[in-house]
Amino acid sequence: MSEKDKVALDALSDGALKHFKTYKYSSVDKSPISKYILKHYWNACVELLPLWLAPNMVTLIGFFFIIGNVGLLELTDPDLVGPAQRWIYFSYAFGIWAYSTMDNIDGKQARRTGTSSGLGELFDHGIDSLNCTLASLLEVSAVGLGSTYLGAFTALIPTLPMFFSTWETYHTHTLYLGYFNGPTEGLILAATITIISGTYGPQVWRQPIADLVGFGDTLGSLSMIDLWILILLAGFFVVHLPFCIYNVVEARRAKNVPFAPLLLEWTPMIVFCGSLMAWLGSPYSILLKDNHLCLLCLTLSFVFGRMTTKIILAHLTRQPFPYWTSLLLPLLGGALLVNLPFFGIDPISAGTELYYLWAYFVLSLAVYFRWAYLVINAICKYLGIQCLTIPEDKWRALQAERKQAKTK
Repeated sequence: MSEKDKVALDALSDGALKHFKTYKYSSVDKSPISKYILKHYWNACVELLPLWLAPNMVTLIGFFFIIGNVGLLELTDPDLVGPAQRWIYFSYAFGIWAYSTMDNIDGKQARRTGTSSGLGELFDHGIDSLNCTLASLLEVSAVGLGSTYLGAFTALIPTLPMFFSTWETYHTHTLYLGYFNGPTEGLILAATITIISGTYGPQVWRQPIADLVGFGDTLGSLSMIDLWILILLAGFFVVHLPFCIYNVVEARRAKNVPFAPLLLEWTPMIVFCGSLMAWLGSPYSILLKDNHLCLLCLTLSFVFGRMTTKIILAHLTRQPFPYWTSLLLPLLGGALLVNLPFFGIDPISAGTELYYLWAYFVLSLAVYFRWAYLVINAICKYLGIQCLTIPEDKWRALQAERKQAKTK
């Protein structure tokens, strides 16, 4: 590997790869739905997969269901006000469920084929990071929120729990999934919302709750849309964040080291959220007014994906926490450009802001995929494995073993 490539890898130092040789996946899933219901469904699904299908390819196929639906969204509902055809809502639901299924059986496929490795965790959680804003776009469309502040909030808030779960895993070296968690209940809820919208239309979320449950004198005209932000914020600040902090505090206490210095590690997410608020909240920005929320979410998918994947890589290689990624700099730049009038400088034109966002998209895509390619190549070369395929001799041997076991 060239020195230039080594620099591009950032967290992957010369001695970092050795930790992949001793890698052991650790997770805790407290979800009753996972334990008592979906576990049996996932176990049945993985048995349908051919032994030659690599676990990372299973992950990628699941992601393609989301990508395909985002493409469908762009064709049929670019304004995000709700597709005219009902079948599209059900396509959203199927895509989300297919992604959830693949995301939960890729690890089982890895153990089934004897191909578990740290690369699988990196690949899996890296795809999850990319998916945060994209799957949420489907919800924005299904509920008909449009290119509005509420639509942007809905599309981007899933990045918060993903970041803090990644931060938690970095310090505990265990993925904790609570009694109600995003990968299980969150995706079930997302799929259910799209099904309800497909059945009754997106306007159902704007109907008074009292029409369904009564108590009209108390609830008045209050609708789900009125509670939307409160529900999403409560889900993060009440159900998710406290437990992330608690688990990290316990891990630090076990090592007899202080927790407070770790608050600085929230810096990249504070910059990410602060820049977005300053950019979209500016009265001089046209991104939401001119319906560019989809392009923004596609761009931020790569920005956020790189930010969290660097943390995952640092966790796997036992490297220092990555406080920064270069892709955050253009985000800061965009926030500054649209707020120039507050500094006595003429505002940029709508065309300039759009060109800037397009340039940011191309840059983030190129930087992300180059970095991902270098990291995956380095890990595969070191471990002597392939990322998206299983060697034929290996899967044929597994196939023969299974046939032999059945005949006994």
